[in-house]
Amino acid sequence: MENAITPTVDRFHTDLDSSGQFDAINQYRKQAFEMLNHPKLGEAFEMSRESNELRDRYGRHSWGQSCLLARRLAEAGTAAITVTFNTPRSGQEFTNWDDHIMNAGRPGHFADYMQVRLPYMDQALSALIEDVYDRGLDRKVLLVVVGEFGRTPRLSHNTQGTGRNHWPQAYTALVSGGGMKMGQVVGSTNSKSEYPSERPYTPQDLLATMYGHLGIDPSHALIDHAGRPVHILESGKPIRELIETTAKSTQKPRGFGQPKLDFTSHSLIPITTGRNVSGSG
Repeated sequence: MENAITPTVDRFHTDLDSSGQFDAINQYRKQAFEMLNHPKLGEAFEMSRESNELRDRYGRHSWGQSCLLARRLAEAGTAAITVTFNTPRSGQEFTNWDDHIMNAGRPGHFADYMQVRLPYMDQALSALIEDVYDRGLDRKVLLVVVGEFGRTPRLSHNTQGTGRNHWPQAYTALVSGGGMKMGQVVGSTNSKSEYPSERPYTPQDLLATMYGHLGIDPSHALIDHAGRPVHILESGKPIRELIETTAKSTQKPRGFGQPKLDFTSHSLIPITTGRNVSGSG
């Protein structure tokens, strides 16, 4: 068996070597090590460099300090920083966003738990947005706040409580900065928030917008070891309302319509309100 497999493995390695796949893997490892070992990255984690007033403005909880760290990482040149909003603190009064009945094993009405956690979210996000704009980073930094799906328009109820289950047909995303056109609501749903009724967009459209900000062509394809193209997005186009220029503005959002960008000149901060992956809906 070993003698039969060895030639096949050797041919596989030869094919990969001729295509440069191993060289690419080694280059990625080198880049990852250089990123982790970069002095600016270490400095970004030194939160004590920030004033107590600013740290208090963000909030002395995991969401607030994570948002502040995200801004510091963006300033240090990190291209993509993910902040996960699970719970801002530990305790029985805190739940994540999987607001079905008995979320995290806690009975009661989901709205009661939302009233506890929403002020923490408001504090952290408003501080981050204001800080980004105050520092003149609003063209460099794109902030995207989104979960993986919406929640049922109709409430579920039983003796253990009231909740909302999974609903992928319609949900929203908050976008700030990136040199894009702000101060608008794009699209709408029907009166019961069940389905999009105007300008529906998909997660792929949002991803295409995010890729464009980073200077990545959304139609780009990678070539796998068999020589087949694998598109980074099977579908999706940048959201027109966010990137289109107006008659009053001659500035075009950076990252769109340019052949090549310095990847480290732009930062993306996706903030996810993802549920606990072990939850049910």
